[in-house]
Amino acid sequence: MTETIDALAGLVAAGGVVVLSGAGLSTESGIPDYRGPTGAARRHTPMTYQMFTGEPAARRRYWARSHLGWRMIARAVPNDGHRAVARLQAAGLVDGVITQNVDGLHTAAGSRQVVELHGRLDEVVCLRCGDRTSREQLDRRLVAANPGFDATVGVVNPDGDVELDDDRVAGFRMVDCTCCGAGMLKPDVVFFGETVPTDRVSRCFAMVGQARSLLVLGSSLTVLSGRRFVARAAKSGIPVVIANQGATRGDGYATLRVDAPLGRVLPELADRVAAPPPPVGGSATVAAATPVAR
Repeated sequence: MTETIDALAGLVAAGGVVVLSGAGLSTESGIPDYRGPTGAARRHTPMTYQMFTGEPAARRRYWARSHLGWRMIARAVPNDGHRAVARLQAAGLVDGVITQNVDGLHTAAGSRQVVELHGRLDEVVCLRCGDRTSREQLDRRLVAANPGFDATVGVVNPDGDVELDDDRVAGFRMVDCTCCGAGMLKPDVVFFGETVPTDRVSRCFAMVGQARSLLVLGSSLTVLSGRRFVARAAKSGIPVVIANQGATRGDGYATLRVDAPLGRVLPELADRVAAPPPPVGGSATVAAATPVAR
């Protein structure tokens, strides 16, 4: 294990690291993931772009659920893992961050050069005129349009919606764009069935192509959206480190594999390579790390 942590620290200490993060990095901020140890099993079909734009009932269901679930996302704060990534970047070791998360916590922790691959839940866009507003502003309008709308929030999904019965959904009132007066509002995130903007993908490929190493944090790499960057790095001979609890679909590309809670691994890593070591007894012990043979 010591040799593995030394190898991880050696790669990061060399600089030129690009981070690719997933939902597993935000679980310690109280946001569940889909497939990791704290994953919340979906109880409904994920909203697709086609359903959202083409079916008023589906759109109402999304906004009713998201209106309540948003409060958990809005309260979330960066955890030790997010802050450790920001420390590594401040030390000049991390060049940029690609995140599949929509919670904005990397930026809140102080990271720069963050590409939010799937957008952000705290921003709203009008599909008619393109006007952009804050989710906070929309939340105030929805509260005004739905006085007394409340429900006991049960399972909250990583994309910020909750389970509601049909009767509650039917009484929910949506609002339109205030800029053009009639435009359909959508959270500025990439839905299932929607394409990530080409310029955003190109920027990510450029970052990976210039990296000395790619550090994957908290992603199962189940969907191609993130896994393609891992495949590109491996094909280009760029070392890939995957730190995630549980197996991933990218393990075959990994130079190094770390299976341990990120809230323990990343602060220890930052202490080792970005700052003087902590006092004896003050550093966390990494649970399990296994090098992967290529």
